Amino acid sequence: MESNQESRSLIKASVIAFSTAILALVFFILPAEYNLDPTGVGKQLGLTVFNDNQAAANTGAQGSSEKAPGEQNSVVLTVPAGKGIEYKLSVKQFKKVNYEWLTDGGEVYVDLHGEPAGDTSGYFESYAIATLPEMKGSFTAPFDGSHGWYWKNTSSKDMQIQLLFDGDYVIEGLK
Repeated sequence: MESNQESRSLIKASVIAFSTAILALVFFILPAEYNLDPTGVGKQLGLTVFNDNQAAANTGAQGSSEKAPGEQNSVVLTVPAGKGIEYKLSVKQFKKVNYEWLTDGGEVYVDLHGEPAGDTSGYFESYAIATLPEMKGSFTAPFDGSHGWYWKNTSSKDMQIQLLFDGDYVIEGLK
């Protein structure tokens, strides 16, 4: 009799473990590792952000795209050793953009700036210039134009920057 009860306990424990593994797979592993989110829970928990970043980096962070109101965009950018890159948004006058970026280690030189639409003189206005490993803030565009970040990596190894942003803009991407 005791062996029969042990078998039932073992079967019950196996079913519970298998069920837990399936739930973990569907809710956590598929969204985080494979960008498959059949329930939407992965996106709510922020598990799809790295896959979204990689997809954006691979499929044209350089192209223009519209965003849904209230949507936060995220992109991972690589700044090669000893070089600089620029990421831009088209923003209308008096529209606000919230942002946060951080490196995967180390400081980068950053110039957050804007260039007026249609200007051919080379004029730009800097909003923040610093050398930091991360920055968080917002800006309100003083004029219609292209606004964004220039990062320069002065280290001897490539550096990744994760940029999160939301507001009222159209993505221009890498310049």
